[in-house]
Amino acid sequence: MKSAQDLYNFIYKACDYLRGPVGHESFKDYLTPLLYYKRLSDTWDEEFEAALEESGGDMEYARLPEQHLFVIPEGCHWENVRARDENLGSAIVEALRLIEQANPDTLYGVLSAFSTANFTDKAIISDERFRNLVEHLSKRRLGNKDYSADLMGDAYEILLKKFADESKAKAGEFYTPRPVVKLLVRILDPKPGERVYDPACGSGGMLIEAVHHTKNSKLSYGLIFGQEQNPVNAAIAKMNLFLHGATDFRIMQGDTLGDPKILQGGGLATFDCVIANPPFSLDNWGAAKWANDPYGRNLWGTPPATNGDYAWIQHMVKSMRPGRGRMAVVLPQGVLFRSGAEGQIRQKLVQTGFVEAVITLGDKIFYGTGLSPCFLVLRWVKPHGRERKTIMIDGSKILTKQRAQNILSDGDVDRLYKLYADFKDVEDFAKVVTIDDIAAKDYDLSVNKYVKYHEEEVRSYAEVKSDFDAALAEVKSATTKFRSLLKKGGYLK
Repeated sequence: MKSAQDLYNFIYKACDYLRGPVGHESFKDYLTPLLYYKRLSDTWDEEFEAALEESGGDMEYARLPEQHLFVIPEGCHWENVRARDENLGSAIVEALRLIEQANPDTLYGVLSAFSTANFTDKAIISDERFRNLVEHLSKRRLGNKDYSADLMGDAYEILLKKFADESKAKAGEFYTPRPVVKLLVRILDPKPGERVYDPACGSGGMLIEAVHHTKNSKLSYGLIFGQEQNPVNAAIAKMNLFLHGATDFRIMQGDTLGDPKILQGGGLATFDCVIANPPFSLDNWGAAKWANDPYGRNLWGTPPATNGDYAWIQHMVKSMRPGRGRMAVVLPQGVLFRSGAEGQIRQKLVQTGFVEAVITLGDKIFYGTGLSPCFLVLRWVKPHGRERKTIMIDGSKILTKQRAQNILSDGDVDRLYKLYADFKDVEDFAKVVTIDDIAAKDYDLSVNKYVKYHEEEVRSYAEVKSDFDAALAEVKSATTKFRSLLKKGGYLK
């Protein structure tokens, strides 16, 4: 029986041919394009075979571009490269370049994002290593009929998590723990036909979960958007979406704060759901231009030049569709209480009435940071009864401890979601507050300033000493009785 774990085991085995000359943090830069290339070639073969059968054996008909999701130029198929005797790395680079050129609308900037030096420098990977790597991946067909998009995508997600586990500090820029992603998407609840946007999309995990949440509805086709500054991560996001079965999406590469690419009518495009885990406390994010931002994102002021957290928040607020947009953003907890320019922006944000939930998470859940993160949930129009109210949720103790990296189990995610959905006071965990309550605390959003925690009864010194004396007397009495029994039995003189 085919499973995502079995497929992952097969793919990850390919890393054995990279170990040594290639570090863990670079495994994804080799395996991702190769896996994608193999999937493209095997899917093309499936389409060719189907067209051949349909046409009664017409080879020319079966090769027509109209019969295929992607065009693979002559000589660029996986098997063409596999047949090469030498310079496999260079052959792969050339094949990927020509495939990208042949599919400008769908593959532009996807395959060329990966460093050609990695594949062509024989001092890093010899022909023999490349031969072993290619031969290993050739042992299985990876087409759609062999592995469904869900199964292929799930295997790739396991692979990304493995890469994150191994690269640790460098993982945060491309991988958000999937339980956190599921919680955020569950809260935003994107519906089929709604537009979803991640302005710091990394490897695309949040967008993929949004597609899954809509049960892969065809109404979501063409409504998935993301931007990512790192070229390789942007390419991985596109490949990841493709491997999960998504074929109509828009992922742009570039600096979202400095040069937003997803525009509409000369301004920022707006979306029903905006979701992101942007870089924490980004330095040199472009504060000098913010005061005169042509997209009007300086809604409440300019954040410090050394910390872009509130620039991300304002960008995302500006990207919410008026009247029905909602957003969830993961940030360091400093955004809840820092003063100065950030404090002033936070005050204006709270006064809009958009802030629906502030949720803190426990430590060691995210890769690459020792900080305990939080996330803010904002909603343009809140449900009846929640207007001008915010639920503060302390989730710092709702986690499953592990030796190296804590996680949120399915049960943890359910508990956190229930606290949000119930929207009521729960001792030690949740408190519903008004804007006036927040104003009374100088617009500090620190959850622990609002949640009511259980207090153990403090007993007086006299009571505690009396109990101690009684217990001590009981111990002395028991000791005396025990010694007496030992003497009676002849064990003591």
